[in-house]
Amino acid sequence: MTQNECFRLGKITKPFGFKGQVIFFLDVDCPEDYAELDSVFVEVKGSLVPYFIEDIAINGNKATVTFEELTPQEAQSLVGCDLYLPLDVLPKLDGNRFYYHEVIGWHVVDSEKGDIGTIASVIDYPAQALFQIMKNDKEILIPVIDQVINLVDRDKKTIFITAPNGLIDLYL
Repeated sequence: MTQNECFRLGKITKPFGFKGQVIFFLDVDCPEDYAELDSVFVEVKGSLVPYFIEDIAINGNKATVTFEELTPQEAQSLVGCDLYLPLDVLPKLDGNRFYYHEVIGWHVVDSEKGDIGTIASVIDYPAQALFQIMKNDKEILIPVIDQVINLVDRDKKTIFITAPNGLIDLYL
């Protein structure tokens, strides 16, 4: 399993107790969707290593997890490691909701300017996510907010937007 076939679930933040338990920070919108996990991939020295879960208790965006056959020393060594799950376990989204990785390569059509380019990436800043759209050799940054996104057309792999007045002109 490679990182390209997975999504980042969160991170191991600290050991817990004396039985080799760890605390996860779940970097997802609905942590409760992951209350029945059987396993996760832990990134250890650049490789994804499967770890099997014996018990998980979710409280907000944190989870107390007991891995099968993990010593307290091994738990300590996993602190700071990122957690991954295969993309196929993501719940399907509908309407104007989407996963950031899902829209890479999609076209963006503005209600005033028309086709403004292709999404190269989604820059996830703490205060605001941005579409990084490339039109020829020009970069256009558009906020990923409900007020801008009019329609997500999965069949055509196109997002229809209404950009704030003058924003696109700044880039072109």
